Amino acid sequence: MTTRSISGFARLQKRESLRDAVGNALRAAIVSGAMTPGEVYSAPTLGGMLGVSPTPVREAMLDLVREGMVQALPNKGYRVTEISDTDLDAITDVRLLLEPPVIRQITPLVPEDAFPGLRELAEGIVAAVAESDLVAYIESDRVFHLSLLEYADNPVLNSLVSDLRSRTRLLGLTPLLESGELQKSAAEHHELLDLIEARDADGAAALMERHIGHVRSEWAGPRQ
Repeated sequence: MTTRSISGFARLQKRESLRDAVGNALRAAIVSGAMTPGEVYSAPTLGGMLGVSPTPVREAMLDLVREGMVQALPNKGYRVTEISDTDLDAITDVRLLLEPPVIRQITPLVPEDAFPGLRELAEGIVAAVAESDLVAYIESDRVFHLSLLEYADNPVLNSLVSDLRSRTRLLGLTPLLESGELQKSAAEHHELLDLIEARDADGAAALMERHIGHVRSEWAGPRQ
């Protein structure tokens, strides 16, 4: 993983504790493929890339080990867990069962005064693509979608969706970024807000279904 691949860390850190910011940056790096499946990383190396000491990295890695995203290797570091195509298919199927219906449910519930903040989050996704920062893209995308789902007032749902997103691997994002196709996907977040703001519940749910479909059809990369 290069220093450039986690350049969004300083921006992400502003709204979180150091441990949480490190953990979320590492989750995003794993999901995006910036941290390679099967490769071993040491806490000092990761700390150097993030500009922090190894201590918050080790603390964050305890969470990632519990989540199954990495394996701890005594005296070596942490190996990024590999996810099979079968698992990716199952994760996508569950997200399709959960998220589009919830988007339909919350469309009439999002208050008007919430849209400026949601627009700012959506613009953060667009900006991350413009800066070719996949780690910031993944983390900004996570925050945007979980912020929307909060209007369902169901913490269990948010926790489940957050876990499913962390277990996804989007190794196809780099070629999409290089081709310019990822800009279209980033713009979908503003389109989703347009539909919600127009109180078009069916349209918002349909867009959310297509958006999740990208995860498996394009963003995850070629099937093995």
